[in-house]
Amino acid sequence: MSNLTDKISNTANSYIGGAKETVGNAIGNPNLAANGASQKAQADAAQKAADTKLHAEGLGHKMEGQVQQTVGQVTGNTSLEARGHANDVRGDLERSV
Repeated sequence: MSNLTDKISNTANSYIGGAKETVGNAIGNPNLAANGASQKAQADAAQKAADTKLHAEGLGHKMEGQVQQTVGQVTGNTSLEARGHANDVRGDLERSV
């Protein structure tokens, strides 16, 4: 799954779980409340894991881009330097999502 699809799924599951928990508490159904709390916690944990993975990938792309830019500048390879700049920007974007 893509990160956006994961984010949508995790957000939906978090809200659904929270709603189940609220309804379960309101109607005095501890099983529904516990089930909802569990669903919300799992979705929130999955989203934190996905965010952490994307942040790590962003760091990797940023470092790769900086190396490419430096090597491109030293060797006069403007194509490599441009790819490096693109990876650097990609890394920044991934880390800010």
